[in-house]
Amino acid sequence: MFFLTPNHPNIIDLLGQCKSGNQRAQMEVYNRYYKAMYNTSLRIVKDRFKAEDIMQESFLNAFTKLDSLKEPAMFGPWLKRIVVNNSIYEYHKHQKNNDVPLEYVLYKVEDNQGVTEDYEWTNAKAAQIMECMKSLKENYQIGLTLFLIEGYDYEEICEIMNISYANCRTMISRAKDSLRQKLKPVMGY
Repeated sequence: MFFLTPNHPNIIDLLGQCKSGNQRAQMEVYNRYYKAMYNTSLRIVKDRFKAEDIMQESFLNAFTKLDSLKEPAMFGPWLKRIVVNNSIYEYHKHQKNNDVPLEYVLYKVEDNQGVTEDYEWTNAKAAQIMECMKSLKENYQIGLTLFLIEGYDYEEICEIMNISYANCRTMISRAKDSLRQKLKPVMGY
């Protein structure tokens, strides 16, 4: 169990210190969130170097706009939204250069000890699904990534993609159907 101590201040206290320019507090916030924000960006832009840049830029944006954050306890979701928006912008900007090896997209296990055949089978299936997702229309790829991988709900996706609720539900439904159709020959269904 994690207890708040003077060495582990809560996020609200840290953000207060960040607003006053405390670089140690900024570093603490960065250390708490950078892995999740990097992975979020990586799933969208599919390039580890761009994801790193986007993540760093997003933290800079967040730290300079902390005064606009109305509820400090919601810093994580607020930061994630910044990362997603920056990632989608970058994805659109460089969509023609989208040929990135699949291993950059998938989670890599650094320590392979104890990896079971079941895990390898699941990883292979995930690789096939991710590869099929690349063949979907761009808005389907982004919508499914936000919905299935990032866990955003329809309202959040509407706001991120600037579409209506009805369009969002229809797009996600059609994207799932399209993915199922593309997976049938690959998965042997």
